[in-house]
Amino acid sequence: MLWGPPGQENRYALAFNGEIYNYIELRAELIERFGAQFHTDGDSEVIVAAYHYWGPAAVSRLRGMFAFMIWDSDERRIFGARDPFGIKPLYYAAGPGGIAMSSEKKSILQLADTLGIEPKLDRRALQHYLILQYVPEPESLNTHIRRIESGTTFTFAPGGEIVTERYFTPKFRPRVMHGPADTTKLYADIADALRDSVAKHMRADVTVGSFLSGGIDSTVIAALAKEHNPDLIAFTTGFERAGFSEVDVAAESAAAIGVKHVVRTVSAAEMMEAVPLITWYLDDPVADPALVPLWFIAREARQHVKVVLSGEGADELFGGYTIYREPLSLAPFEKVPGALRKAMGRVSTRIPEGVRGKDLLRRGALSLEQRYYGNARIFRDDQLRSVLRTYSSSVTHADATAKPYRESVDWDPVSRMQHVDLFTWLRGDILVKADKMTMANSLELRVPFLDNEVFKIASQVPMEQKITRETTKYALRRAIADIIPAHVINRRKLGFPVPIRHWLREDMHPWALDIVRQSQTDHLIDKQAVLAMIEEHRTGGMDHSRRIWALLMFMVWHGIFTEGRIKPVIPEPQYPVRL
Repeated sequence: MLWGPPGQENRYALAFNGEIYNYIELRAELIERFGAQFHTDGDSEVIVAAYHYWGPAAVSRLRGMFAFMIWDSDERRIFGARDPFGIKPLYYAAGPGGIAMSSEKKSILQLADTLGIEPKLDRRALQHYLILQYVPEPESLNTHIRRIESGTTFTFAPGGEIVTERYFTPKFRPRVMHGPADTTKLYADIADALRDSVAKHMRADVTVGSFLSGGIDSTVIAALAKEHNPDLIAFTTGFERAGFSEVDVAAESAAAIGVKHVVRTVSAAEMMEAVPLITWYLDDPVADPALVPLWFIAREARQHVKVVLSGEGADELFGGYTIYREPLSLAPFEKVPGALRKAMGRVSTRIPEGVRGKDLLRRGALSLEQRYYGNARIFRDDQLRSVLRTYSSSVTHADATAKPYRESVDWDPVSRMQHVDLFTWLRGDILVKADKMTMANSLELRVPFLDNEVFKIASQVPMEQKITRETTKYALRRAIADIIPAHVINRRKLGFPVPIRHWLREDMHPWALDIVRQSQTDHLIDKQAVLAMIEEHRTGGMDHSRRIWALLMFMVWHGIFTEGRIKPVIPEPQYPVRL
């Protein structure tokens, strides 16, 4: 869109992907303080006007999910930004023929000749992918194509280079709590911030629904959304296998908060059929099987609504992962001298696998920086070396985690783990699959937990209010006690996994063999080692499901974007939505 102040009409051109939830308040402030003039009722004009009057500082005023670029025809330069947490993506490439930016990498690949670049496989990024199960920012799996990082602005002038600057660095600074009054105030502040965020995320001129897993994160979002839409529809996905479905739990939560409930179950056959198309939409592989059922529930939801709310971000902000409780169990090791801890680590290597206490001893001997790099550790070094022909010992998880750890050196261990996850797991896996799978189905996903004001409060929660020996997200559970029923709040974290472990031994076994045998990745992957891994998994010798899935997703990606052998059929969807 074009915008300019009086006398400078059409000075600015904006390209924008996302939503600004506080645009009404910003618009009113811009009118009152500067006499800004607007010609529409939307949020796009507000972004440009805010930049005109406040400059780059305007970005910190935006509450929302966004990736945007503003061309200033007077200054002849581009200014842009991504949202603080990386909800919306932005890829870019620069070459002799110019610069290109897009929310999808595949569109930049189509411009490679025009740009004068030759995007090849980035082998360093491939190893990072196999270590972490996703490609960490700012990398992509193609050389020459990178991503603007979350929480950064960028500028570019013709003939120059892109210059980035970080405007948002999440900092966890716990409040000092002196007594019951302080904890009561903390819980009230959390509830107020979350209620306000949901209210703003419900601003839409279309029907809004909600994803529902049955856990407290999605349940509280749905409950608060229902205050604005009494006819709210909640959507849940499950699997056609006993013990691997959250449908019953979600149905119980839906009944407890009084929302309509739509369920979509997914079979192994559907997953296999969908993988090539899903991989095409992803741009780069993400080895998280949960993205496949997310694809199906997004497609189902789009038959009913255009926008859904979801609970992503709650675990990272409020301390929801079980692994965050590990510092409690490892606390005694912190008192052991470093040399002795190293010796304990060496002893742990001599203990046979499966012996109780081996893993505790091994992890206790390691520093936090060594033992924790997010929620995904797929391959041990020896395993990765056996399958990846291009393996390099100089490529490690620390390439992604060292900076967040340096920034948080004086924080408590849980806050440090959260900080690492915000820069790795959240923006590399959780938000990528959420955005890509919903947008592929023309469904807009909004995440109220990942809001500036919610983070401001979450960052003040003390460690003892995040995790205890019995539970996680303690402060959040207390804060929402008046919003959702107690039996939902006290329900232990279920984390229903995709039954990929079983399916790779059964229905998916022949499919997996075909993918490996047909793949033209012999120069990168030792396919015989992969086939041996699949066989060992099938016979029950070892659970290799996550490793196998990561390799399969890469091989499918390679078959689409490098070999051109796999050609997904891109559907033209029709959505019978009543608005």
